[in-house]
Amino acid sequence: MAKYKGAEIIVEFLIKEGVPYALGLCGHGIIGFMDALYTYRDKIKTITPRHEAVAGFMADAYFRIKHKPLVTFTSCGPGSAQIVTAVACAMMDSSAFLAITGNVPTSQFNRGPFQETYRHYQAEFPAVLRPYVKRSFQPTRVDMLPLAVRQAFDVMMTGRWGPVNLDVPLNVFVEEGELGDQINWRRGASNRSQGHPDIVNQALDLLLKAKRPLILAGHGVVLSEASGELRELAHMLNVPVINTPLAKGAIDMRDPLAMGDTGRNGTYAANELARTCDVLLVLGSRLDDRVSSGWIKGYTFNIPPTKLIQVDIDPQEMGRNYPVEIGILGDVKAVLQQMITMIKQRGVAPRPDDDPWLVSGRKYKEEWEAFNEPATRSEIAPCHPARIVSDLQATLPEDAILLTDVGSHTNWVNMFFKGYRPQQVLQSYGWAAMTFSVAGVLGAKLAAPDRPCVAVCGDGGFSMAPHVVSTAVEYNLPVVWIVWNNYGWCSIRDMQIANFKKEIGTSFKKHEEGELFNPDFAALARAMGGGGIRVERPADFRPALVEALESGKPYVLDVVIDREVKPPSTGTWDLPPLPHPEPSYGKRHLIEE
Repeated sequence: MAKYKGAEIIVEFLIKEGVPYALGLCGHGIIGFMDALYTYRDKIKTITPRHEAVAGFMADAYFRIKHKPLVTFTSCGPGSAQIVTAVACAMMDSSAFLAITGNVPTSQFNRGPFQETYRHYQAEFPAVLRPYVKRSFQPTRVDMLPLAVRQAFDVMMTGRWGPVNLDVPLNVFVEEGELGDQINWRRGASNRSQGHPDIVNQALDLLLKAKRPLILAGHGVVLSEASGELRELAHMLNVPVINTPLAKGAIDMRDPLAMGDTGRNGTYAANELARTCDVLLVLGSRLDDRVSSGWIKGYTFNIPPTKLIQVDIDPQEMGRNYPVEIGILGDVKAVLQQMITMIKQRGVAPRPDDDPWLVSGRKYKEEWEAFNEPATRSEIAPCHPARIVSDLQATLPEDAILLTDVGSHTNWVNMFFKGYRPQQVLQSYGWAAMTFSVAGVLGAKLAAPDRPCVAVCGDGGFSMAPHVVSTAVEYNLPVVWIVWNNYGWCSIRDMQIANFKKEIGTSFKKHEEGELFNPDFAALARAMGGGGIRVERPADFRPALVEALESGKPYVLDVVIDREVKPPSTGTWDLPPLPHPEPSYGKRHLIEE
């Protein structure tokens, strides 16, 4: 039987799984793997950004669009330590990629060679990643590689998706072994699992008897590619739909049944319906604190008395944050298909359009949009955030992909940007990692080369990885970064002032007490071979965005934002023992049990 180097065995598996890109940085611990990438360069393309975390964020964003994993490669010691944040970001949002980390040769284990982690156990770098991956494998002989790589893909792509670590000593990359037949074992593997029919029937009974039913689309709808089934079910029953920020676009937000994002930065209609519904069907959401207004009763949810039907593929998330009336363990798409079939068999008629519950939802939606409309037309400079998001919505083509980073701009985008389709608006939500959009937009472009890809990122987040522009130029990835320039970490600055009446370390200033300061981000982009425009007046934003989109090259728009304008809140967030803020829009009547 033919012999293969260990690294060649890995790459053969990657090609068999259809992995088109390997993303990473060089280092002495990973050169054996990179040699195999050179050998197979006609089948898998190697991309080397200027920072390991960028590789991870790119792989994460790519998966969110294609639902197919890429591979990253990093060297031992600091090289692999740099990718931890990106791996954790993917884990928290159920995104998957294979993170290959190089390690020291097995003959040097526990001797403390260059960049070995050995304080508690030899070659122990996998312990660094263990909390943030579904599984870590460390094959120490070349004959262990086929099983480890096959199982790595099994773990990544079954159940709740997530990243997996393959930690490989240098000698295992270059020693020879047999490929084996495990490369074919994953053929025909499926991640679809239906719910128990009796339990699905019980859930449907409860939903149909409800006077005020509501559907909450979570990220699981997007991950299972169940948007079509979600829309069909909602319209078959004529039931309103709200969504978590990660599920924006799971139902076209122009749909009359779509009521918007829920929770801390949700819409008025979504939060009002969520807190007053009597039955809530939750599809693939763990109902975290930001989605639920800090779990404070009456601000977003009232569970109980609201009866919760929870559908999730991960048993650990079932009933984590609220008591479950009926729990269905299964893939969201498969369970929705079951429900749709049962509804057709029963001959259920949709709720009439003049039902008071539907009329209330439309009324809340109209009130909210009317309240915010003046801000979307503001001509004041610096630019009003709502105006920028509104113009962004009006200018981008319907198939554009929008990524947000973490900060005040995320709150504005979540509240005002309407997703038209799933996998259109990407963000780091569970881990909330800055530079996700800054770097991830490159991965989005790899996944969707024919669609416009735009990152909205804070000035702080962009400052962490401005070198992405040079990577985009190097690999001809014409993407656009909109730098939300408000001269600081302003979401945290606002929290400091609200809670402590002072700020420190959250504004960008010369000599701490001097004038506000930021680099010229547009000039920085031009220096790296991209395009760049500084926007100081709202009327200039749309022409600048059109120019950037049509330029055919990487482009940065440095947009100066009014740092004193806060988004109107319809929910809240709780950080005990600090007092939670009250909503700035809409009445709240706490419902007693």
